Amino acid sequence: MSNSNNQPKHQSKFETLSGIEVERAYSPDNTHVDYLNDLGFPGDYPFTRGIQPTMYRGRLWTMRQYSGYASAEDTNRRFKFLLSQGQTGLSVAFDLPTQTGYDSDAAMAEGEVGKVGVPIASLQDMEQLFDGIPLDQVSTSMTINATAPILLALYVAVASRQAVPKPKIRGTTQNDILKEYIARGTFIYPPQHSLRLTVDVIEYCARHLPGWNPISISGYHIREAGATAVQEIAFTFANAIAYVNASLARGLTIDEFAPQLSFFFVSQMDFCEEIAKFRAARRSWAKIIKEKFGATDPRSMMLRFHTQTAGVSLTAQQPENNIVRTAIEALAAVLGGTQSLHTNSYDEALALPSENAAQIALRTQQIIAYESGAANTIDPVAGSFYIEHLTDEIEERVADYLAQIEKMGGAGRAIETGYITREIQEAAWKFQQAVDDGTRTVVGVNKFTTDQEIRPRIWRPDAAGQAKQKARLQQLRATRDAARWNAAMSALENAARGSENLMPHILNAVEAYATVGEISNTLRGVFGEYRGNAAF
Repeated sequence: MSNSNNQPKHQSKFETLSGIEVERAYSPDNTHVDYLNDLGFPGDYPFTRGIQPTMYRGRLWTMRQYSGYASAEDTNRRFKFLLSQGQTGLSVAFDLPTQTGYDSDAAMAEGEVGKVGVPIASLQDMEQLFDGIPLDQVSTSMTINATAPILLALYVAVASRQAVPKPKIRGTTQNDILKEYIARGTFIYPPQHSLRLTVDVIEYCARHLPGWNPISISGYHIREAGATAVQEIAFTFANAIAYVNASLARGLTIDEFAPQLSFFFVSQMDFCEEIAKFRAARRSWAKIIKEKFGATDPRSMMLRFHTQTAGVSLTAQQPENNIVRTAIEALAAVLGGTQSLHTNSYDEALALPSENAAQIALRTQQIIAYESGAANTIDPVAGSFYIEHLTDEIEERVADYLAQIEKMGGAGRAIETGYITREIQEAAWKFQQAVDDGTRTVVGVNKFTTDQEIRPRIWRPDAAGQAKQKARLQQLRATRDAARWNAAMSALENAARGSENLMPHILNAVEAYATVGEISNTLRGVFGEYRGNAAF
């Protein structure tokens, strides 16, 4: 039975999730848009209206559902199910041991194997993950950071076994290590060594994998940690500037690698602010790359991004409400011009998604694409006085943050001093305070609640899965070519002590069936480990 809190508290102040005050109504006086300079045409600088001249009329966004659990075999089956249901790209979730450089039989991996993603320890596992999936016909996104060079090498090795030429390999490694020190925590090495590995991947892809995005600079996890929309864009771009500077210092030219940079943002519940955020982000990035770094290739100035609906907006209470939340967030991403989209499953606040929930999430994208009419014209919200005002306001506030971070010495210094983490924590505290005191409504949580007990079907990994994975690793180590393995690992260690690009050495190691944990431990021996510092 519903309780008595269904009457919303009187709202005396209206503002976006970023704290931008919202007027009662908007008119031409609220925005002063110079059409050609501020908006332009789709596919033209500054790309406010989209990076392609035809956008979704020419090609829909990639529908890329994030999947990975239990084992390589189980995840392979889920991939094939989603592809059979109309998914157009793969997105791999890895378990925590894989993300942090431990094999499934390591003591640190106990109890975590296959829990939040798929365990991948070796080329054998990677081959099983993509068994029967032709890698020249699908693009693959891999949410992996500290061990990104290893997982990319594994993917390249599988493609090679499928006789797929390197130029036909398409996909993305997240490879955004700086945000791990800010918001997520799956780092291994000290920042300077981690940044070296990130740039190794950028350089390798610029020279050998033209169809691969070597990095997906991520605001998603920053926002999920509590940042506002403005902070999400600002801190992501601060990190991006650090990667660009590091790549230029390596000797690459801006137009050599910038066209392969990609980004990853969230789409939250403030519908209009999210649309404006994506438009402001495109314009801001185009200006940064052109004016700050002197790019001349228009492809360098295009902000290409993947979007995921907001995991933090999902509630364990009344979980079916999450279907509606996800649909609103997905529509905002589409109206904002995303190139790729993952829609969360309604049961993700409780467990890894069931097959039925994953199908509903995919169908949400398909209904928006084929039934809503939202994809019929490009940037249909352009010219809205409110949207254009928000776009301008977000761009201005992002620029203010970036100027402040530059004065501090850049993203590295802002991370080191704890400035970015403190800003995020303050924003998260303010939001939670508003939910707790009822000034911000979360349906089913602090308003419109019921006494109905929720008994969802919870998926849990099979306890036998880790034992099976351990046995597979033992068999692999017993049967691989020991001499080849020793030579590859010795060469990797020697190269790590120098300054050359480590990607070719990592590729040789995985082809010799070195494991993710063995390669990571070799690099730990050279680089050391980073423990991190809490900031409050």
